[in-house]
Amino acid sequence: MKILITGSNGQLGSEIRELAAGYPLYEFIYTDVAELDISDIGNIKSFFDLQNPDVVINCAAYTAVDKAETDSETAFLINAAAPGNLARVAAGSGAFMVHISSDYVFDGHHFTPYTETDPLNPVSVYARSKKAGEDAVLQEAGRAVIMRTSWLYSSFGHNFVKTIMKYGVERDSLNIVFDQTGTPTYARDLAKTILDILPLAITNEKTEVYHYSDEGVASWYDFAKAIQEFAGIDCKINPITTQEYPLPADRPFYSVLDKSKIRNKFAVEIPYWRDSLKICIMKIQGKSGL
Repeated sequence: MKILITGSNGQLGSEIRELAAGYPLYEFIYTDVAELDISDIGNIKSFFDLQNPDVVINCAAYTAVDKAETDSETAFLINAAAPGNLARVAAGSGAFMVHISSDYVFDGHHFTPYTETDPLNPVSVYARSKKAGEDAVLQEAGRAVIMRTSWLYSSFGHNFVKTIMKYGVERDSLNIVFDQTGTPTYARDLAKTILDILPLAITNEKTEVYHYSDEGVASWYDFAKAIQEFAGIDCKINPITTQEYPLPADRPFYSVLDKSKIRNKFAVEIPYWRDSLKICIMKIQGKSGL
């Protein structure tokens, strides 16, 4: 199975690279914008004609949630138009597609975990661009999986874990929001799940939406306290409300994802978020020599 990875230098793409050796039956083609501009459908067609992949996993995304409020054109180009381009070319060549979406497509007014069929109501530019990406894939793809995930972090790239580890050493105290609830997800766990379910997923003749995050529930404050614990940081972490820390983009107050569908369909084992966080922090500290 020949698998094209777009956005391969990001958190998820980098985790797939590291896991690749464990999947000897897969042949991976790694691309980022320098090798394949997915906003250009002609560029994608030429690439597919040359490489003829069986699967494309779209890890490319515009993730600057607050910046998107004043940069909507770029957010929609990368998060909506580009996935639509990929889906159209993939469908034309008979390739299967995996597209990564976000818990932010929900408005956060639930008090029980969101299922795949719950109504979408994005509350920010970034969130609307991710919903538009889902719509484009649903419209254009012949066969695909749309995978919604939440609060992604990794030993690669920039993320909340690395930010807390950095500022927790540099500052005496940090103020972290406690009234937004979701589930931290180690990108490595998501990457492994995608690679594990592919042989069965590609037999589907339509596009399906699945939710994947690690198990459990946390606020950003809980998340930060766990990072502090596992990283051995002495900094004082103070709980604050969203109102006390206004940002350009609104966030869903509750975005816990129900994983029943993916667990039942593919028998995936989903790690608890604190267990995965501990593993990731050990890896980060090993990389940095801390």
